Amino acid sequence: MAGGRNRTSNAHPHAETSTLRRAVYERELFRLQIELVKLQEWVRLEGARLVVVFEGRDAAGKGSTIKRVAEHLNPRAARIVALPRPTERERTQWYFQRYCEHLPAAGEIVLFDRSWYNRAGVEHVMGFCTQQEHQRFLRQCPVFERMLVEDGVMLRKYWFSVSDAVQEQRFRRRLDDPTRRWKLSSMDLESITRWEAYSRAKDEMFVHTDIAEARWHVVDSDDKRRARLNMIAHLLSTVPYRDVAPPELTLPERPPTTGYERPPRDLQSYVPDHSATLARG
Repeated sequence: MAGGRNRTSNAHPHAETSTLRRAVYERELFRLQIELVKLQEWVRLEGARLVVVFEGRDAAGKGSTIKRVAEHLNPRAARIVALPRPTERERTQWYFQRYCEHLPAAGEIVLFDRSWYNRAGVEHVMGFCTQQEHQRFLRQCPVFERMLVEDGVMLRKYWFSVSDAVQEQRFRRRLDDPTRRWKLSSMDLESITRWEAYSRAKDEMFVHTDIAEARWHVVDSDDKRRARLNMIAHLLSTVPYRDVAPPELTLPERPPTTGYERPPRDLQSYVPDHSATLARG
């Protein structure tokens, strides 16, 4: 989804090159990630349910932030949900239906890399839904989210806002980087020519869905390092978790051998030592 700031008058204060030194960034990121692990253990112990929605402009840094949030969490209880295009069957369902099956059970955290808000952004701007479907979404979404919160789900929503100049820089880098080329699609490039349409869609979305029970929190993301730290720190500040003492574990003594011997290496197929060719170089 896209939306956010105007082209020039509201440019972000930080340049694309981070003003935050890498050593400072990495030290604070690791500290925050330790707190995220504590948060997850509290969620597990309390049987809580946490949903975090990541939305924003294309190339705004959502994916890289999600990666840092999930990096040290237990994947059995914290999962990333990034749904593909709906199937023909899903198109005939209630719009929120396919998202419901991905909501957390007790003790789980779900990170939505884009969410039901696709309908308020890309589907609306690109004409993938009707005007009636878009307006119905804007009416139903606050009701849907209030139901989640009333049922005990902790819902946090983050909008990553990037300026048009920085977005274009990131698009150009993706074009030139073979490891990130897959991140760029023709749909992403449409966001350049439809910048103002996405901005109007985002503004309208906020009017209807920035509700007291589930507020939108905007993350300035022209500087990715700052955006990651700011978002994670804010998330931690909104959850009343506490440090849960882990169970005490003692590494057992290895028992004496009973005579087992490993099979000869030539009886098994080992991968070639590619690293040795680098050492010789």
